[in-house]
Amino acid sequence: MNTKTKGYILGAIAAATYGMNPLFALPLYSGGMNPESVLFFRYLFALPILAVMIRARGRSFRVNRKEALTLVVMGLLVAISSLTLFQSYNFMEAGIASTILFVYPIMVALIMSLVFKEKLTIQTGICLIMALGGIAMLYKGGDGTTLSLTGTILALLSALTYAIYIVGINQTTLKNTATLTVTFYVLLFGVSLFIFRLLTGVELTVPSKWYLWGNVVALAIFPTAISFLCTTSAIQYIGSTPTAILGALEPVTAIIFGITIFGERMTPREAMGIVLILIAVTLVIAGGSITLQMTRFRKMFPKLPRHRHNPQERQ
Repeated sequence: MNTKTKGYILGAIAAATYGMNPLFALPLYSGGMNPESVLFFRYLFALPILAVMIRARGRSFRVNRKEALTLVVMGLLVAISSLTLFQSYNFMEAGIASTILFVYPIMVALIMSLVFKEKLTIQTGICLIMALGGIAMLYKGGDGTTLSLTGTILALLSALTYAIYIVGINQTTLKNTATLTVTFYVLLFGVSLFIFRLLTGVELTVPSKWYLWGNVVALAIFPTAISFLCTTSAIQYIGSTPTAILGALEPVTAIIFGITIFGERMTPREAMGIVLILIAVTLVIAGGSITLQMTRFRKMFPKLPRHRHNPQERQ
């Protein structure tokens, strides 16, 4: 298996697991927990899981000063993204917040293009439009209610900080740092934000029923440890923009869980949305080979040289 294939698979896994956030978080909200407490336990429980994985694979916890400073910034970006997204759930439906969140692939593409001068190809632009169009179709609106301005701003801030994180992982000294080590310290420095919030007036709440601790553990494993680990690896293998576009698979995960676990029915609009997303993701994965085939096809029909009119031919 080559590195690109690994990157696409890891990107898809990262997207699918990150899409589990509302699945495990919303029952905790119903149980009386606030966003800071949910995220505090989510990050805290993920740290020993990653620590065991680092030891089991013989990796080192050592990082130099420059890497440590970058990891602090990356950890805070991820924590802010998580906190603003989870807070937005209090102002709007999780599905709407998740739909707004998925403008982050466009933000990643723009940052890479404007700041790092990465060429934004027509194919990448088409994939972005198709993915966003598909995500919009998954949104179950229509009740006539106005979107919460606070919730919208929080979701957009979550998208922006997550986009900066995705770009930062690939454009800083962390590019060549072990993935497990990066993920461990990102969560370690990230949890400090929630500790600060809890120490400065936000009440620490715990699951009201014993079985809700299972939701906390699931949050720590799937959308945290596994998702961030796979995201970091995917970025290192295939780059920031393709990894971000693969994130369009996240709302597909929510639809699948809604059908299989909660007995929801898939509407024709949702089916079309999923098809658009899958086509966009397929184009991203097959991007290199498609470009190569188009180049070969063009070569089969070379441009004929223009015939220049010679005035002497009439004489």
